[in-house]
Amino acid sequence: MSIPDDKKILSEADTKQITIPSRRAGKKTLRQRLSTSLSELREEISMRYVATVAGAVFACVVVIGAVLVFADPSVAQFQTPVQTETPTDTVIEEERRINVKIREGLSTAEIAERLAEKDIIDSSLRFRLFARIYGYDDKFRPGSYTFTTNMSDEEVFEKLLTGEKTVVRFTVPEGFGVKEIAERLYNLDLVDKEDFLKAAEDFAPYDYMRKRQNVFFAAEGFLFPDTYNVDSDIEIDEILTLMAGNFDDRLTPTMRVTAEKMGLSVYDLITLASLVEREVRFPEDRPIVAQVLLKRLKLNMPLQTDATLQYLMDAPKEDVSVEDTQIDSPYNTYQHTGLPPGPIANPGMASITAVLHPADTDYLYFVSDRLGHNHYAYTYEEHLNLVNQYR
Repeated sequence: MSIPDDKKILSEADTKQITIPSRRAGKKTLRQRLSTSLSELREEISMRYVATVAGAVFACVVVIGAVLVFADPSVAQFQTPVQTETPTDTVIEEERRINVKIREGLSTAEIAERLAEKDIIDSSLRFRLFARIYGYDDKFRPGSYTFTTNMSDEEVFEKLLTGEKTVVRFTVPEGFGVKEIAERLYNLDLVDKEDFLKAAEDFAPYDYMRKRQNVFFAAEGFLFPDTYNVDSDIEIDEILTLMAGNFDDRLTPTMRVTAEKMGLSVYDLITLASLVEREVRFPEDRPIVAQVLLKRLKLNMPLQTDATLQYLMDAPKEDVSVEDTQIDSPYNTYQHTGLPPGPIANPGMASITAVLHPADTDYLYFVSDRLGHNHYAYTYEEHLNLVNQYR
């Protein structure tokens, strides 16, 4: 931009009123005026720049807010949910109770993620946004909570800010193994699955539970199948102690004496009962299968139970294959005589009783049909005929 000369800056009237002592002095006065004008111009430009930047920042905030609202309309509804009438033909989703454990040290982002995974909140982003706005970030209390799927964010916040301990009810069916128990308790958010499995490896509060060689879980077989009511903040060791204590109470002195007279330790009794539990679907078959297994042990015959092979697999199979019977493991009762290293499940009282009071038969073989009913044979030839007929 070029600087205007004197004639363009000063009018005639102005020129007449100005006394110019000398040419040099006149030039200095003009330069001073120009310097003042430029300073004012720079100041004006600076103010406009600041105003422009501030406006841009404000616009960005507005745009981000709009994006949040349009991306998740429920953000705008956080304060005052709109009450609408439910059409008579609309099916209202049934309320579900969901247990969530919030552990010490979890961040707001981690808490929001867990709640969103459980379908307790619709948006982890919205949850984090309002937690930050209201200053809740460092105020959530660890504990075990019971939420429902139709709770508002305000109700969720209220629970997390006040803390809660609830009673959780869980059932372990007969025949569940340690891995299945861990999965069920994990789904109820009572335990961390891997931590539970790790604790079960060496958990043996009673002498008869002492871990044997090649056994995966010392607790296997001795966590009694039952329905339990526990505090939501219960620890893993407390769960294991509760279930093992239940088993110890259920195994009466008379039962222990009966097992001893049969030449069975408590450990052997429960190992046999676990095989019966996993091989039998109908109650009437339990004492007969127990009799078959006891007789095979007496004759030093391999037990050849598919259940012990299934125990080694990641997922159950409807039928084991010839290749499966070649698995190299002490649990492979096709390849090894005697009992497997330990129980393969947690048997119920009916299967334990069946071993203590087996049927008065003389069978050596059995095969189940597709409905789960067992068919028995005295000889191998009869057994093959039954396999061809029912399998």
